[in-house]
Amino acid sequence: MSSTHDSSHSPALTPALALAPIIFLIALLACSVYLFGADSSYGANQIALVLAACVAALVGRRAGVSWRQAEEGIIHGIALGLGPTLILLAVGMLIGTWILCGTVPAMIYYGVQILNPGIFYAASAAICAIVALSIGSSWTVAGTLGIGLMGIAGSFELSPTITAGAIISGAYFGDKLSPMSDTTNLAAAATGVDLFDHIRHMLWTTIPAFGLALLIFALLGSANATIPGEIEALQQSLGAEFTIGLHLLLPLALMLGLVYKRFPAYPAIVISALVGALFALLFQPDAVARLAGEPGQLGGSFIQLKGIWISLFDGYRSDSGNPFLDDLLSKGGMSSMLNTVWLIICALGFGGVLERTGILGYLLAMALRKVKGDGSLITTTVFTCFGTNILAADQYIAIALPGRMYKDAYERHGLSRLNLSRTLEDSATLTSPLIPWNTCGAYMSATLGVATMQYAPFAFFNLLCPVIAIIYGFSGFALKPAEPATALANTP
Repeated sequence: MSSTHDSSHSPALTPALALAPIIFLIALLACSVYLFGADSSYGANQIALVLAACVAALVGRRAGVSWRQAEEGIIHGIALGLGPTLILLAVGMLIGTWILCGTVPAMIYYGVQILNPGIFYAASAAICAIVALSIGSSWTVAGTLGIGLMGIAGSFELSPTITAGAIISGAYFGDKLSPMSDTTNLAAAATGVDLFDHIRHMLWTTIPAFGLALLIFALLGSANATIPGEIEALQQSLGAEFTIGLHLLLPLALMLGLVYKRFPAYPAIVISALVGALFALLFQPDAVARLAGEPGQLGGSFIQLKGIWISLFDGYRSDSGNPFLDDLLSKGGMSSMLNTVWLIICALGFGGVLERTGILGYLLAMALRKVKGDGSLITTTVFTCFGTNILAADQYIAIALPGRMYKDAYERHGLSRLNLSRTLEDSATLTSPLIPWNTCGAYMSATLGVATMQYAPFAFFNLLCPVIAIIYGFSGFALKPAEPATALANTP
């Protein structure tokens, strides 16, 4: 996040100039949604982000930042997203081979037997929370268990938007509290606090928020009745298209095991996708041949290779004659993620030029000048992190940048940095999947197949945590004071 030129205190940069690219972007995005509606993320929003980046670069010129420096900022911002982009493409491969090999169909087949529609939303959140806590990755949970749970929800005729909200709520609860989570470690490191002290202090906001979320999901699910006839018909359709067995869940177990052992995410997902391809060859040769378009030549090794290859780059295409099942299983492949990659690149480029020109730092400093008391400080932190998530399109920047800038402010107010580290997670980590062009929002939407703005109102845990953090700030509840020596040393 370093910059070769810092114009955050340049006399040429004024509030009006710093806000110009932001206002321009908001206006273009509003116009995009008005003209294209739900399809705005398929190109219109990307154009808005590119043009707003150009405006930011022009503002940077007034602050003494050359085009070359602004371009370096764009490249640096995009480089930050290359890791998540590789993971996103690998998840596309994984979805394709896991459907083809029968792992996802098996998850749906057995899941509808175990999960009752009346408890499904709450159970989905709880299951995702437990797994995410054990492996420390919300993305992995959404890309594995989340896919199966979305399929089960479809078989129950339950709301896909509420299901996606439940999956994300559970995944981010576990991610937030796991000592293996990269965001948890980053928040502790950015504020200079002990990791496990940070996790313990987060319990004050995290547990009440997740408890309320589970209660809401339970109430939403209580009106749903079991539909055994339709479930049986779905299982029969799955059995006719795939060979179903518990052994097909082994790729899922392998994936979770690799992540639990701290194996890097990208190779872990690629390995799991290739294991899915191997399982498809061994257990679903007919499905592989059908996907290759050569059902009459089941024994041809090149035909099998063609089918596997298609599943990796273009996903699985079901043609069972059952419209619901075909819609449920026709997805995956690298190609399904390309629009999301396009969105991420444009958003990170915009965030990169904002940071390199000093506009982002200038806006954060402006926000800090408005702080009066503890409640105001925590509220400012929450909205700063949310705003940084919107502008920089990356949760790591939204944690690291405010974390660095606000450390001294918390100590001047006599507050421990643990309050800052907790607030960074309550806001930066948890609001990232609620923004369509943020890396997390784009990933969740592409993986779960639900638009970000559709599932966002139902990601109750992610919405409640920032609110509880602000309430604590104004009430003074669960705010840890700074150590006496630190507080005295930083008294104005």
